[in-house]
This record gives sequence, structure tokens and C-alpha cells, in this order.
Amino acid sequence: MSRTQATKTGTAELQRLAAAGRWHVIKTVADAKAGHIGGPLSAMDLLVSLYFNELSVDPGNPQDPARDRFILSKGHCAIGLYSVLALRGYFPVEELATFDQGGSRLQGHPDMKLTPGVDSSSGSLGQGLSAGAGMAMAAKQLGTDFHTWVMLGDGELEEGMVWEAVHTARRFKLDNLTAVIDLNGLQQYGWPVSEDDDRFDRSNPWSGVDLNGVFTCFGWNVISIDGHDFDAIRDAFDRVREQRGSGKPTVILAKTIKGKGVSFTEGTYKWHNGIATPEQLASAAAELGQVFEGEAK
Repeated sequence: MSRTQATKTGTAELQRLAAAGRWHVIKTVADAKAGHIGGPLSAMDLLVSLYFNELSVDPGNPQDPARDRFILSKGHCAIGLYSVLALRGYFPVEELATFDQGGSRLQGHPDMKLTPGVDSSSGSLGQGLSAGAGMAMAAKQLGTDFHTWVMLGDGELEEGMVWEAVHTARRFKLDNLTAVIDLNGLQQYGWPVSEDDDRFDRSNPWSGVDLNGVFTCFGWNVISIDGHDFDAIRDAFDRVREQRGSGKPTVILAKTIKGKGVSFTEGTYKWHNGIATPEQLASAAAELGQVFEGEAK
């Protein structure tokens, strides 16, 4: 089975798609009155780059056995993935209006049995990399050359199951597996500041930890980038392809900003989730170069 050629899209078009994707995220969540904002926005440039510049996929044949696989391990950011899948042509953009409704194919977490283009159900944090390692192992055993990509959040890295997968992926020489870490430096909850203070510290969950060194010591190829720089993302993907055959899995440590692209959501844990008001939607549309008509439902 031959693989579909990945699309190649210029930087200006990627920027346009990312702006549209961010608008769909904030507008869809406002209409549904449910969903997440900060994580989908921080990951948007990476998701757009994957689906429009790297993944070998065919929206017209989403179950093609030769396709590359993608797992959104941080499944609560599903609306970000759905927005990109819609822009890529897996289903109509208009279907985003059904997000999180009963009977919709677009539930609050990805469901591989419902949604075209979703390769693994997710939402229980920490499980995606293990699933991806299993897919990569299967590809090697079957003698196929599809590549498996897994996107994780930095808060999700606190799950022990992630590190079991990190350890075993190198032992099985899964050089057809790439983890993309969305390092936006904020999580909804964190370590308590002190025993007498239960406000929680929502600062960078990996502050003071050399993740590059950690993954290197586990035997992974490590690429550190600005996760909002399309040229840097493209170069990272090129390096992933170059490292096939090394016997090592690859991790892309992508430094991002939570809530990127909309001024009132950037860099604040309070917009991990949230419902934009009509006034905020109008402001977001103006910043993203989108048209907003009327009020949120």
C-alpha cells in the first residue's frame, strides 16, 4: 500500500489557517458553552503544520492502512484537533457547530469510533504515548512505513505512564515514533505552594527541569523549537525524517504560549477553559482577521 504524499503549504497560508483554526476554537466553545481554550490555542500552529505540511493522510480515505497516525494525547483539547480536521477536509467546517452535543460526531474528547481522522480515543491523560508506541511497533512488525505522531501537554508529563512509554520506546528502537510536547508552561492545577496554602501554583510544571537532558538520557532524539515559528516547525519535521533509521524515537519540545493568538487568553491559566462573551468574541475576531456576526448562542 503506497502512502499519500503529505501536503506542502507555505508559511503565509499556514498562518491564515492557524488564525481560522483559533477562531473556530473560541467561537465553537462559546456557542457550545463548554470546552477548552488555552491548550487548543497553544497547539494550533503545531497541529496546522502537521496536517498541512507533514502527515501523509487522505481526508477522503481516513482509514487508509498506509496513512500516518496522529494521537492527541491531551484529549481535552479536542476542539483544536476538530478545527484542523475540518479545515483539512475530513468533515464540513459547519459541523463544528455540533461540538459537544448529544449525537454529534464531535464530542468533548476524541472518539475514534465517531470522528473521521481520529486514530485513537483519548482524554485520560498520560495514555497517548503508550498507544502511539503500540502503533509504531505494529508498523515495524507489519513492515509498513507509516509514522506515528503523539501530541502531549507538559502537565500531562506528570503521569507515570508517559515515562514507561518513554523508556520502552527506545528499547524497541521505535524511530518511527515522534512525540510533540506542547510546552505552554501552564496547567489547570498544580503543586500547592505550601502545606497551609491550597491556592495551587499554576506556574510551569517543569520549571527547573532539563527536559532536553531527561529525554536524551532515555535515548531519544531531542529537538527544541519555538512552537509558534512555522519555519522552525518545518525544520523540526525535516529532522524527524532524517533520523528515521537511527533506532531512536524523537521528541519535539515545542515552547508555546497558552491561549496564543488572542490577547485576553494568552498566558493565563484562567483561560484553560472558559466561555467568551459576545464582546470578547468580537475582539478575538478582529485580532484573528475573522468575521463575527451576531451574538454567541
